[in-house]
Amino acid sequence: MVPAQTLNFAYDADPVSLDPHEQLSGGTLQLSHMIFDPLVRWNKDLGFDARLAESWERMDDTTMRFHLRDGVTFHSGKEMTAEDVVWTIERLKSSPDFKGVFAGWTSAEAIDEDTVEIKTDGPSPLVLHTATYVFPMDKEFYEEGGAEIAKHGDSFASQNVSGTGPFTIESREQGVRVVFKRNPDYWDESSPGNVQKAVLTPIKEAPTRVAALLSGDVDFIAPVPPTDLERIKNDPDTKLVTETGTRIITLQLNQKRHEALANPKVRQAMAYAINNEGIVQKIMKGFGTVAAQQSPKGYVGHNPDLEPRYDVAKAQALMEEAGYADGFEATMMCPNNRYVNDFKICEASAAMLAKIGIEIDLTTMPKAQYWPKFDERAADIMMIGWHSDTEDSANFNEFLTMTPNPDTGRGQYNSGNYSNAEVDELTIASLTETDQEKRAEMLQRVEEILYNEAAFIPFHWQDLAWGARKGVMIEDVVNVMNFPYLGDLVIKQ
Repeated sequence: MVPAQTLNFAYDADPVSLDPHEQLSGGTLQLSHMIFDPLVRWNKDLGFDARLAESWERMDDTTMRFHLRDGVTFHSGKEMTAEDVVWTIERLKSSPDFKGVFAGWTSAEAIDEDTVEIKTDGPSPLVLHTATYVFPMDKEFYEEGGAEIAKHGDSFASQNVSGTGPFTIESREQGVRVVFKRNPDYWDESSPGNVQKAVLTPIKEAPTRVAALLSGDVDFIAPVPPTDLERIKNDPDTKLVTETGTRIITLQLNQKRHEALANPKVRQAMAYAINNEGIVQKIMKGFGTVAAQQSPKGYVGHNPDLEPRYDVAKAQALMEEAGYADGFEATMMCPNNRYVNDFKICEASAAMLAKIGIEIDLTTMPKAQYWPKFDERAADIMMIGWHSDTEDSANFNEFLTMTPNPDTGRGQYNSGNYSNAEVDELTIASLTETDQEKRAEMLQRVEEILYNEAAFIPFHWQDLAWGARKGVMIEDVVNVMNFPYLGDLVIKQ
């Protein structure tokens, strides 16, 4: 029997809220897998493992039944039932960030205490993909305290939690420290995890974070900056774990804020002006895959005909054709602790755009301040990274490139206000198309349209790296989704 252990770990930032429905982000999902549990969970083979749903069955083309695990209790001590799951799904459908994910789920019904029936608005190939977002919440606990979803606010759910997960929150000081304690009543007795206490210390500066690992002050860090990959790999007391990533890093160009950005030739010129291959080599130290589209290789929508473009002379010619031979001024905002080398990528992009006469006023800030600004569409050009948590191409389109629609939640993270009716139609159609060949054609056509119209500027798919001291078996619990299943982590003596 491996003895119980304490895990000290450092991320570049801590979660902005304890509410799993407040923000659709990697940080939120990382937290959710610690203090909640999903109905089903992705495994390393990108298949689905049973979690709070122990089994499921398709009743017909538009109906799926989930059979819930018996005897699961919330942190409050209350037993989880189908009513909690239905309540959670309805709350997700009301969340500005998540409603787009669940737009195709027309109803959720408790058939009995242990069975939930989901109906979709047509045949859906993505019901299980979507179910990975359902982290059942304690209906009674949240209704009594306050179930409001307050974006960047101080709601009850932002600061209090009753989930089913492997950890509870012992204490939390935003931006300083979060202490997690093992849930003594955790349902998953088969979990090998032996971490009884986990302490998250946010360390924004990458060199400081790496130094904390190498000195033994922390046991596990993420992300590891490309400049320190070899250092951690070669240190006798630490190890490096890497995965090829699927998170696309982009700039969005706001066509409503800035007249020039509404011109497709200007957007094409900007795409030609930015040397994304050079950024991967020099700034990312090769730790990324140069991109010309949203969908990485292996995704159904990946279009093999689209190549990265970099040609300053071509960019200058396009600017002239568009009537902007003398360039223009524009504002840009980027986070400085959300993506690997995010602010350095933005600084390099601003310098490259200056070569075609576009003078950039760049502002960078921590992600806690950045996301409210992003929601406000506070600059002409804004950075966004996106990993499809459904591991499907349509998810990129639903959130990043469909016409923004606050009622459906689609286009929620389209700060460029890009809009194309064919992109919208093809994306919607792909959500009910079960013929995989036809579906691939639809989604590859979407990527072609986005490329031709320079709907956004793609940089690269960000590779993933974690650092840990020897004996911390992080390789067993990390994944391409970048939410480590720390409840299953084993620390050896």
